[in-house]
Amino acid sequence: MKGSGYFILRLFSFVCLFCLYAPLAEAAEVRDVRLWTAPDHTRVVFDLSRNIDYEVFRLHAPERVVIDMKHAKIRKVTALVLPDPVVKTVRYGEPKKGVLRIVLDIQKKNIGLRSFLLKPMQGKPHRLVVDLIRKESKSVTQVKKVAVKKSQHDIVVAVDAGHGGEDPGAIGRNGLKEKDFTIRVAKKLAALINKEPGMRAVLTRKGDYFVPLRKRVRLARKAGADLMISIHADAVKTRSVQGASAYTLAERGATPDRVAVALAAKENAADEIGGVMLSQKVNDPMVRNILGDMAKRDSLNSSQLLAENMLLQMKKVGKIKYKTPKRARFVVLTALEIPSVLVEMNFISNPKQERKMRSSKHQTRLATALYEATRNFFRRMGLLDSSAMVPSS
Repeated sequence: MKGSGYFILRLFSFVCLFCLYAPLAEAAEVRDVRLWTAPDHTRVVFDLSRNIDYEVFRLHAPERVVIDMKHAKIRKVTALVLPDPVVKTVRYGEPKKGVLRIVLDIQKKNIGLRSFLLKPMQGKPHRLVVDLIRKESKSVTQVKKVAVKKSQHDIVVAVDAGHGGEDPGAIGRNGLKEKDFTIRVAKKLAALINKEPGMRAVLTRKGDYFVPLRKRVRLARKAGADLMISIHADAVKTRSVQGASAYTLAERGATPDRVAVALAAKENAADEIGGVMLSQKVNDPMVRNILGDMAKRDSLNSSQLLAENMLLQMKKVGKIKYKTPKRARFVVLTALEIPSVLVEMNFISNPKQERKMRSSKHQTRLATALYEATRNFFRRMGLLDSSAMVPSS
């Protein structure tokens, strides 16, 4: 009996070890590769069948970035959108057994590297993210500083197009992506603002690339923004739901609104979907002591006034979901010194509204509503001379 018991124990141990290591014996698969070009970096994203061990390093003469993935293979993937300011070509091979090597041939020497793995979430698989960070020359930086000095007298409006790049946001039944809709409205709004004497718009993103939420806040601050408008489109399972809504930052300790809290959680998850490494998720010192002084409370009151103006103007374009602004802890609204509003233009999950959102004319009407609300807000604040205003068309 002792011998048979020992045999059974050894057999059980072998089965346990096989179950533990069997998944690792199968090579991970690179199922897709995507490239996003942002103003300050190029992001390359690899969709993976499972987590991997990898190494990223530089080689010179010629300039290359090498990604070695252990126990991995690649299948045919979609062709990348090239050329890119950094990446010339992408190629791959197997320098030794069990190692998949992907080589990015790059055009610049002055490039920083950043890489990290992302866990599966909201329909996204395991992903490896490699950022190639462009380092600006002194001459470019000086030109930017001069441009800012020349426009310091302007009222600056930060226009934030929600989502982008790896983060598509909500997707309508017929395929319209929130990130595409928001950038179109944002650009139309910026154009209207730039036509107004004494006003200037700054876009937190100008194309289809991912910008972390806290970086959006930093960009607004860096531009010296007097106002921030974050543009989004809502989505729910019930396709008949429609209407616009406006949100401001909630005071700490305020009674939570269930709808606003749920929406804030969804919008704040953008960093996880779009790809932000842990070291980038730093606490903003300006958020730690919320409402620590009167200026911050005045900013929240101004945000409330702006949000109310937004709803009044949006009512002229279509239905309103909530008659009054709601409040929640949206990360993108945490520039406490800047009046900030997040606007859900309508429900992209509603097929009828999705069709409207595709229309350039409807996008213009929505942008005009936001513009009118912004202009009226600055008039009430005494910051914009009504006699110098250009009538909107």
